[in-house]
Amino acid sequence: MSDHSESPARPVSLFTVVILLGVFAAFYFFVRSYYRPAPVSAVNAAAENLPKELEWRATAESRRKALQEAREKEERAASSYGWIDQKAGTVQLPIRRAMELTAQEYGVRK
Repeated sequence: MSDHSESPARPVSLFTVVILLGVFAAFYFFVRSYYRPAPVSAVNAAAENLPKELEWRATAESRRKALQEAREKEERAASSYGWIDQKAGTVQLPIRRAMELTAQEYGVRK
């Protein structure tokens, strides 16, 4: 049989719980009263405050224009022929033509 000469663990006193809740409440009200986040958003910063490579982010209109230019560039790349690396023999094909060639190549191997 084991000896139970040790005293049982004491429960946390109600006083300690009340003090901790008071400390948390004081911290919460202090933060709510004095913390003010910066009102300036990086996305809508004035163009003169942005570096040259980020000027497209200055306004909604400049972002729309940059997106449209990027989409047009991707559309041209997806629908035209060209060299990517002529020394290595890497070419750029329209997507439809590349799919046709892939189907022919793997269809023959059946």
